[in-house]
Amino acid sequence: MKILQVLKAKTPLFLLLLTMVLTACNQSTVYSKYTTLPETGWEQSNKLNYDVEVTDNNALNNIYLNVRHADAYPFSNLFVFLTTTYPNGKKSIDTLQCILANSKGEWIGDGAGDIFDNKILVTKNIRFPEVGTYHFSFEQGMRINPLPLIMDFGITIEKSK
Repeated sequence: MKILQVLKAKTPLFLLLLTMVLTACNQSTVYSKYTTLPETGWEQSNKLNYDVEVTDNNALNNIYLNVRHADAYPFSNLFVFLTTTYPNGKKSIDTLQCILANSKGEWIGDGAGDIFDNKILVTKNIRFPEVGTYHFSFEQGMRINPLPLIMDFGITIEKSK
């Protein structure tokens, strides 16, 4: 558990450096941002918000959710409610399921000690209908509040290859 505390303390710096390195090396990344969640758990009232400026509505994009969780996370999945606000003010609401473990109960993500990182494809080859700022708001949709052991959550948008 002490390792988890050390890694948790260094997570924001590590994520910032990792994002900078990956963005510099990967020209296909349109947007990538993580939010570190409190050690007390992800409260349902704690909506995670991301504003994405879209300048090219002809490009095809892949959208991923990034979930970092501890080995002791008590579920094999994570439900999130996504509210998308388009530049014209129109809103859409979706329920997304992030599968974190296979049918044998083994974690799917990349593991380092007792921490697992997941990059989950949500939408492939999508075109944003208009240029402007898209607002993505995520709320945890599990039946436990606060939700323990989800350490970081984020969104990545990459150009399709």
